[in-house]
Amino acid sequence: MSGRSAKSSGVRTRTRPRRSDLRALRRLVESTGVFYPEEIGIAIELLEERLRRGAASGYEFIFAERAGELLGYWIAVAPAAQGLGLGRELMRLAELEVAKLGGGRLYIETSSRAAYVRTRRFYRAAGYKQAARLPDFYARGDHKVVFYKSIAPRARARRRANT
Repeated sequence: MSGRSAKSSGVRTRTRPRRSDLRALRRLVESTGVFYPEEIGIAIELLEERLRRGAASGYEFIFAERAGELLGYWIAVAPAAQGLGLGRELMRLAELEVAKLGGGRLYIETSSRAAYVRTRRFYRAAGYKQAARLPDFYARGDHKVVFYKSIAPRARARRRANT
């Protein structure tokens, strides 16, 4: 792990997508080398839907960038930016958003492939527990692994939900 943090390395986060993010997002998810082509297509489709319909799409994103370069999206991090704590920061921000909305649990799914060993280790280190393993979900020998974490809703969100 590098001694630099996401904050000390000039990385900024934002939630508002831009049309220019489409090309940058494709480059980012392709650069990780772990996503199937159809998964890359889905990431682009979700962003297109958000750009087209706005908040009515139901899709929310967190982007991380430095000097105009997209380094992170949801919790996918460009290989050149890994080790800066950027994935942890994106995860923290996502958990805060879930808490603000009054959510009590966050579920994350990933693959059982060897390429995702670090990803699964990352989730466990962030306090997520394995909830399920669905055999041959993505392909023969590629199981879906579902993790979860309890998220304490923020007090204001809980009060709103009870009124």
